[in-house]
Amino acid sequence: MNVAGSLLREVTATRYVTPFREGGSMPGLVEADDLGMYVVKFRGAGQGVKVLVAEIVVGELARRLGFRIPEIVLVHLDPELARAEPDQEVQELLRASGGLNLGLDYLPGSFDFNPVVRDPGAELASRLLWFDALVLNVDRSWRNPNMLLWHREPWLIDHGAALYFHYSWSEDRPATKDYRYDASDHAMLPNAASVSEVDAEMAGRVTPELLDEVLALVPDEWLEGDPAELRQRYKDFFTYRLANRGWVDSLEAARAARV
Repeated sequence: MNVAGSLLREVTATRYVTPFREGGSMPGLVEADDLGMYVVKFRGAGQGVKVLVAEIVVGELARRLGFRIPEIVLVHLDPELARAEPDQEVQELLRASGGLNLGLDYLPGSFDFNPVVRDPGAELASRLLWFDALVLNVDRSWRNPNMLLWHREPWLIDHGAALYFHYSWSEDRPATKDYRYDASDHAMLPNAASVSEVDAEMAGRVTPELLDEVLALVPDEWLEGDPAELRQRYKDFFTYRLANRGWVDSLEAARAARV
């Protein structure tokens, strides 16, 4: 059974294994009925479902632009799983997260990727800097790169803080505006070459058809309002941001300031 509005693979949680307490939302490692292990971000966490929307939109857009992203799946969770958990905080989170949650394929043996220690290469750095500015990802700093090294390759994770504009949508704060992006502490800034040189090629790949494809992956029930209208608002944001790329000059200024 596929959830309306989504073409992502679906699994059912069978066992809660352990929490990850590094972040505020407390994702957890979960085993599913396909015998796979997934890092699950729960709809009952304090940030709500908009974090899950951002994970899908940004993660799947990044995948289609050539970045490595763990497989994203939809995880059905029965609140009864909470009965087996001795930790009261975990119990409360599981009980609040019945239904559809978001999972990312667990990468066993991976560890944090630090671009200060291991040079990712100028091309990857430039493209990722451009991409994070496009999607307003404010959570890839040198303090917390949100990248893993797995099989000697960097993988991107944790995109829930991107698309921050959707927390303040209203008639007087439309998606079509020039949202500021501060790249001064972006993890890739010291490694990036000219962002202007990758700008046209990257922007040309984010087509209206690609945006429709990615936005269709978001389950209708996570879109708090009319799903078609909200998908269009996300698309309007990307369309406007791609057509008004003054933020690329800001990236180049931030890069020049590092020299």
